[in-house]
Amino acid sequence: MRTLLATGIAVAMTTAAFAADAPDYSLTVYSSAQPGQVNTESLANYGPALPGYALVRDGRKMNLQAGNGVLRFTDVAKRIDPTTVAFESLTDPVGTRVVEQNYQFDLVNRDKLLERYVGERVTVEQQRGDVLERLSGVLLSSADGTLILQRDNGEVVSIGSYSNVLFPSLPGGLITRPTLVWLVNAKQAGTHDTRVSYQTQGMTWWSDYNITLRENGNGCDMDLSAWVTVVNQSGASYPQAQLKLVAGEVNRAPAPAPAPMLRMKTMAAPAGAADEGFQESSLFEYHLYTLGRRSDLPDNSTKQLELFPTAAKAGCTKQLVFTASPQPWSYWPAPIQDQNYGATTQGTVGAFLEFENKEANKLGMPLPAGRVRVNQASADGTLEFIGEDVIKHTPRNETLRIKLGNAFDIVGERRQTGFTVDTTAKTITESFELSVRNRKKTAARVIAREYLYRWSDWTITEKNHDFVKRDAATIDFPLDIPADGEAKVTYTVRYKW
Repeated sequence: MRTLLATGIAVAMTTAAFAADAPDYSLTVYSSAQPGQVNTESLANYGPALPGYALVRDGRKMNLQAGNGVLRFTDVAKRIDPTTVAFESLTDPVGTRVVEQNYQFDLVNRDKLLERYVGERVTVEQQRGDVLERLSGVLLSSADGTLILQRDNGEVVSIGSYSNVLFPSLPGGLITRPTLVWLVNAKQAGTHDTRVSYQTQGMTWWSDYNITLRENGNGCDMDLSAWVTVVNQSGASYPQAQLKLVAGEVNRAPAPAPAPMLRMKTMAAPAGAADEGFQESSLFEYHLYTLGRRSDLPDNSTKQLELFPTAAKAGCTKQLVFTASPQPWSYWPAPIQDQNYGATTQGTVGAFLEFENKEANKLGMPLPAGRVRVNQASADGTLEFIGEDVIKHTPRNETLRIKLGNAFDIVGERRQTGFTVDTTAKTITESFELSVRNRKKTAARVIAREYLYRWSDWTITEKNHDFVKRDAATIDFPLDIPADGEAKVTYTVRYKW
């Protein structure tokens, strides 16, 4: 394996160098990741394709000279958006301004060094057994990985296998890290408290929820825990950073505008908050989650953090929903008069979990979109996975509905028992019989859900069970079915246009 040694690679920091103090990082991470979108097993391959970004604020003490001075800043993320950079002095914001900014990203590597040293003297190391040999001379070519070297005696040698190349110095124009170069005009010389802020790609976050479910007859309760995963592949590390997460759909223009150079002040974590988790607050039409302690975010890392403490024994409801009818259309260009459309179908019984996100139910926190995994204790007391679903951003005081799967022991079908069309009266009259069977050893409560899909104007004219109107095109028949029993629902609907 070829490696590269370079000697004398020392880069002058600045004309007005800043003091070597520890940076004060503050990060706000935005995410457009859909739950389950990012494959955690191949995170290292995402990089700039991560669905999210971060606003980085870096507080430093820097030495500025009076008048114009060049300031070089190397501690920036590799995936920085240079159009969003803002430099500001908190010590003298009025008297300090950036006159010119350059972003230098021509980073040093083997090929660039070899290209720059064509015609110059280099030293090549070759390992021959236990002996390390060195060949010095003028580099004539470095094409296709082969070095053409002219020795001091005029001999020209071709070197296809080598261990290291030693260069006397780093050529001008090449740098070891992405660098921001500012021409700063300052009225006040000396040490300034400054802040550098910019946006960078290569960062995102998402939520994961875990539920431990306990059934009690037709009711249930649960323990809900929530975690966030933060991914940093921005090309920079952020030790002891203040971390904020934004939940919501923040619009971004195709070409980001530069960040305004406003005076900003980082709010320090309150005393005694070293062990605190996330605190939620409003930010415009979004929600902001601020971690009450500082945390390290190394480059190429994935970190899990508790979003809020586990909510124990929150109330919930398990629902079994039988459906066999087609879904209604989003709009009707005309009534569906085909008698065979949805006439006879086998049904499925979906198992759902519902709970209210309210303080009275030991919850009541805005929940960012994420994947919800549900587990339940088996007969031997061990937790077993019973299903998962995805939730959207859910505000407080809303009801969440999680689909866990389909019931094994409850089956049924739906068949058409009557159908007439009267084009003069502009009506369709249709009758159905639903048959739902419970093969459990215990009684079950099942909701038979019917979609009224032929037209928007409908009336139930006959029925043998009471129903609840769920929405403009859906009705529910609640059924209590005994163990190994059967329930039948009959009804007639009339559509008019």
